[in-house]
Amino acid sequence: MESYRRRLLDEKIARKLKSTGGILLKGVRFCGKTTTALHHAASSVRFDANDLIREQAALIPQVVLQGKTPRLLDEWQLVPSIWNAVRSEIDNRGAKGQFILTGSASPSDDISSHTGAGRIARLTLRTMSFAESNDSNNSVNFNDLFIKNTQIGGLGGVEISDYANLIVRGGMPALIHETPEIAQEAMIDYVENIAYVDMRTLPSPPTPERVSALIRSLARNISTEASLEKLAAETGFTDKSAMATSTVRKYLDQLSEIFVLEELPAWKTHIRSSVQQRVKPKWHFVDTSIATAALRILPNAILKDFETFGLLFESMAIRDLRIYADTLDGKVYHYRDSSGLEIDAIVELPNETWAAFEIKLGSSHSIDEAAGNLQKLLTRLTPEKAVQCTSLNVLIAGNSSYTRKDGVNVVSLGHLFA
Repeated sequence: MESYRRRLLDEKIARKLKSTGGILLKGVRFCGKTTTALHHAASSVRFDANDLIREQAALIPQVVLQGKTPRLLDEWQLVPSIWNAVRSEIDNRGAKGQFILTGSASPSDDISSHTGAGRIARLTLRTMSFAESNDSNNSVNFNDLFIKNTQIGGLGGVEISDYANLIVRGGMPALIHETPEIAQEAMIDYVENIAYVDMRTLPSPPTPERVSALIRSLARNISTEASLEKLAAETGFTDKSAMATSTVRKYLDQLSEIFVLEELPAWKTHIRSSVQQRVKPKWHFVDTSIATAALRILPNAILKDFETFGLLFESMAIRDLRIYADTLDGKVYHYRDSSGLEIDAIVELPNETWAAFEIKLGSSHSIDEAAGNLQKLLTRLTPEKAVQCTSLNVLIAGNSSYTRKDGVNVVSLGHLFA
């Protein structure tokens, strides 16, 4: 049996189990929640194992709550009533680290509103970053980008053609050793199951054919701020069968509930009065392999279409930035204002310090342009917000990382780690 592959969330899981009664480990199906939870658990029960376990959990929850702690309750959402039973048991025991709940759907508001402070902490596990799948050579520490005036450097590692392979292969733990072709075969089935299986378990389940069409529309508009109208138009349904924007919004919300879609919100911060910020989100799947499977495109096709390559690379970079930012309790946003200035990613930490990232494939011209945009950003902000910037970075699909003379970092995605 293959040994456990470390996840960047492990440290936070261990920390939360020492400070709260339990944790809810959320994430898209197939991202490794059960494997990671088992690594931290002392005992477990799987609610998807058979009907009898679910019946026992619903009727006599104490039967499934007993066991060495932390006790894993896997796919807890199959027995929603177990949530309040866990909450009560944590109160009764008065001890930390009692339960780990895992699930591929968010708890409904009427359930989760009864958690109470200090009982159950929520953590999100995503698919694997380059650092977790061993595709990074670990030359540039993400944490260093939040220390002012840090010089960075690194050479070697992933080549441009490798990035196309990694976009298609994705970061699903079970597929990281597979070829892009084999991984895509698995992901084609995975994407079909999103529409025909996963979303059928939600309240008011949508029409599978329409969900599939919307997933393809999202894939064509990945890393963009495409409007609901545009997404609807590109589903291919027209005239009387056309999708209403309200329906598109509902389906997007449902895709988010099962962690397939993770919108990138706009950064809301202090800017100079002459500038107006745009607030539309950018569309990203939790993993680029979902997009490439929906579009049936393999690495050779990506390498021949640099516009598509750039958008997919940006989405893959956003995935990794989110994973690395989470180790610092940071959040990832994008920026666009009324002057047309766009910045692909802003990572902001709880202390309000932040770092900016432009994401490019890596030509010298695009790096220069990106560096200029990053420096323009500082002129759009109030002095108080600008001074909280720790670094400006161009994140590239190359294999060379360095700090430019103007202080902007050029960072290879294949060099980052946390």
